[in-house]
Amino acid sequence: MLKTLTVWNFALLEHVKIEFGAGLNILTGETGAGKSILIDALGAVLGKRLAATAIRSGCEWLRVEAVFDLEAQTALKSLLEEQAIPVEDDELIITRQVSHKGKSSVLLNGCRVTLALLKELGAYLVDIHGQHDNLALLRPENQLLLLDTSDAAIEKQRDVYQKSFAAWNDCKKQLRAKEEEAKNTTERLDLLHWQEKEIEEADLKEAEDERIEAEIKKLSNAEKISGFVEESYALLNGDVGGKALNVLAALSKVKKNLESLSRFGNELDNACKMVENAYCDLQEASYEIRDYGSDMEFDPHRLDSLESRMSVIDKLCRKYGATTADVLAHLAKVKAELQRIETYDVDLEDLKAALRKAADTLKEEAQKLTKLRSAAAKALSAHVGEQIKALGMEKAHFSIALRAADYSATGADDIVMLFSANAGEKEQPLQDVASGGELSRVALAVKAVSAANDDSPPSMVFDEIDTGIGGKTARMVAERIAMVALHRQVLCITHLPQIACMADAHLYIHKETQEGRTLTEVQLLAEGERINEIARMASGSDITAAALDNAREMVDNARIKRAEISRSFSK
Repeated sequence: MLKTLTVWNFALLEHVKIEFGAGLNILTGETGAGKSILIDALGAVLGKRLAATAIRSGCEWLRVEAVFDLEAQTALKSLLEEQAIPVEDDELIITRQVSHKGKSSVLLNGCRVTLALLKELGAYLVDIHGQHDNLALLRPENQLLLLDTSDAAIEKQRDVYQKSFAAWNDCKKQLRAKEEEAKNTTERLDLLHWQEKEIEEADLKEAEDERIEAEIKKLSNAEKISGFVEESYALLNGDVGGKALNVLAALSKVKKNLESLSRFGNELDNACKMVENAYCDLQEASYEIRDYGSDMEFDPHRLDSLESRMSVIDKLCRKYGATTADVLAHLAKVKAELQRIETYDVDLEDLKAALRKAADTLKEEAQKLTKLRSAAAKALSAHVGEQIKALGMEKAHFSIALRAADYSATGADDIVMLFSANAGEKEQPLQDVASGGELSRVALAVKAVSAANDDSPPSMVFDEIDTGIGGKTARMVAERIAMVALHRQVLCITHLPQIACMADAHLYIHKETQEGRTLTEVQLLAEGERINEIARMASGSDITAAALDNAREMVDNARIKRAEISRSFSK
């Protein structure tokens, strides 16, 4: 809902701030006072093109700022979140500024955005009736949504259809992917068979590369290893009196000495135990060194064989992975892909059969949806037609027609609203034949029927709704605007007192001359001021006591009528 609209330097509007309420907001004033300028300013913050010529004479820039309450606007808040535009307290502030040099900026809650995004968001906020380029009723997606929300059975069937459509789409995607994959089957098969053969012929074992590398390292250093082993063993077990240290013989001697000392006291018992343990450990180590040396045998043929094997493994690792485990994993993938390719024909037939079945289901669900829509279109056409006739177009004809279309997420139907304003004239698409005033009244008729159920924007503007009408028709228009205002915020510019007296809030727009310059002012009327304005609208500038009494009676009757309308909708 639109909360406030603030305008600076826009044509005759120097600086105006207007607060709007829920329900019906009526804007009145003399012809040329600037009512349409105010609607143009609102259009500017909804994404309408704005030229530098709109800047007030003598000023360098113009600015328009609108504040909207986004409560219950779930879809719009999701869109703002996608665009990383913060929303606090369910409030959206749109600021549009244009300089005399043509520079333009658009801010949403302080974030700079493009004009295209602003226009997209504007469609969620306000529906302006009376301007073809902004009329939501003319958009096919809105017409279809209007029809679907008129009957709960349609919405239920549409959900069923959309699941069928998603399944059908998924089958098509899978089949396309499988057919695309099959195009290069021959070349791919040759490559996979080659890789399978190359890896299998190598007869790799898990972690074989690690074991071979360790053995090659050992054999390549056999002479050094043998020297280290012999020297180490000799140091531990050298002959007594020889050149070697014979560590074990020395420790044995120390052990005996300490055992002999124990006869004179036990102070060195712990040292004796440590020496004894050391002797045993070193003796065990000498056995392991001796055994390792006895197994050590340099075999040049064995080394050549291992290096040749390692060369084969390295070649495979360069192609298929860093280790033998990686190569074997690649082999498993190759075998799996070969199995899939070999079953392509079967898979393709299965997918084609699944697509045929999904298409049959989709067709069946689409036909059910079309049948429901056709019945609802007849009922809705009749209801809207009645409302159109009541709005002063007795000879008009209105109908909603369905046309077959390709399958889409919304069904297999295109919708067109047909209209004829005069008897004997063939019905044609509404947007092609209706004037601005006729479009506004058709939109009002539609909204009078559907406002409680449809998902149209929460705020509506009627700018040409009273063109060429008066008397009883004006009263019928007023009542239907009041019906819509029960469910939507409505801004209505009017010259008719029958409509103005239905207002929840009445704004008076007038021109003033200050310091030799003309500017437009907007004033929220109190009850007495409102009576005076309605009297002026009904009888002209010469307001008499009788005109004031008539205006009071009109307001009182309107208040009673609005209460009746409210009760009828609440039943």
